[in-house]
Amino acid sequence: MVDTLDLDEIYKFAIDIAKQGGKIIREASSKRSASAGASSADSSKKNRVDLVTETDQAVEKFVLETIAAKYPTHTFIGEESFAAGKKAEFTSNPTWICDPIDGTTNFVHSFDHVAISIGFTVNKKPVIGVIYNPFLDKLYSAQAGKGAFLNQSIRLPLSHPDPPPLQNLGNALVAVEYGSDRSKTVMDKKMRTFTRLASDGKEVEGGVMVHSLRSIGSAALNYSYVAAGQLDLYWEIGCWSWDVCAGTIIALESGAQVYGRSGKKWEDDDLMDHYYFVVRAIGDTETEKGSDAQDRIAKQFFSVAEEWDV
Repeated sequence: MVDTLDLDEIYKFAIDIAKQGGKIIREASSKRSASAGASSADSSKKNRVDLVTETDQAVEKFVLETIAAKYPTHTFIGEESFAAGKKAEFTSNPTWICDPIDGTTNFVHSFDHVAISIGFTVNKKPVIGVIYNPFLDKLYSAQAGKGAFLNQSIRLPLSHPDPPPLQNLGNALVAVEYGSDRSKTVMDKKMRTFTRLASDGKEVEGGVMVHSLRSIGSAALNYSYVAAGQLDLYWEIGCWSWDVCAGTIIALESGAQVYGRSGKKWEDDDLMDHYYFVVRAIGDTETEKGSDAQDRIAKQFFSVAEEWDV
């Protein structure tokens, strides 16, 4: 089916609508600031930290209608459509998977790590991804087989074509998130994992003492920063396909490796499975291939991480 699609055209179209969606986000943020912040239309979904704004809904409506007008036979999966009760049917059909504002909490607080994320899949494989942060004017994009780029001109990772090695997990800058599930069971597992990652093994059993942890508040941007080589790896449980679809192809095209639950090799259906882990591109050394190093880092990580059922 890929052979019958003009992926170059779809890629340019995805970039265009991401930029237009980003403009809506930026203008809405200015209006929020001018009117002293929170809108009366702000609400929550699962709990009071799982936020949605009228801007999320307006951007998704724009993206959906724009795609439907040009590609009426394509499927659309969107965060706000799903929240409103539309079933997310993931099939082999050409499918757009969109998060209109990834980082809604950041948006509400005027913290500028916010992005519109637009992914496109065929036969359940991400083949196009566009992630645009309109506040920092950074656009991350990729098309299968053609590499990943920042602002359509800078090849990713930023160290391309010679990504640095990563000796071990302790040398990593790791992205993690608190997420919207704040139940005691989940938070206990997360905090034990964060503690092991951050702590000195001389004092904490299983401690790795990574260089540091980062919680940016946007899965899409975490994937982008891993693709750029600015983060070494990112782990999250509980987010959704619209959070990671675009990021998955951008990461893969940068030379990063993506994994499913417990660090297993990535399969197509893992996009809908809520368990995500990605390691940046790692250069070959005299004694180890970069791909083997990625697998080694993944194994080290999951020796200290605790998982849970979603």
